[in-house]
Amino acid sequence: MSKLGQHVVPNGSKWVVRRAGASRATASYSTQKEAVDVAREIAKNQKTELYIHGKDGRIRKRDSYGNDPYPPKG
Repeated sequence: MSKLGQHVVPNGSKWVVRRAGASRATASYSTQKEAVDVAREIAKNQKTELYIHGKDGRIRKRDSYGNDPYPPKG
């Protein structure tokens, strides 16, 4: 089974970090930046994906910290 990624999603006036497929949030933060910083560390430690959602709930950015099939060159 593949590892699941971390999502940063809006929840009312807060931003939450949630593991993909989880019904409950890992943590809740006042700003998106705080949530992204924490989710990035979790994704790096677990070697998974990070999905950052906008206020509309749509994914606006994705970062890979696992086995990227297309790693950057250079």
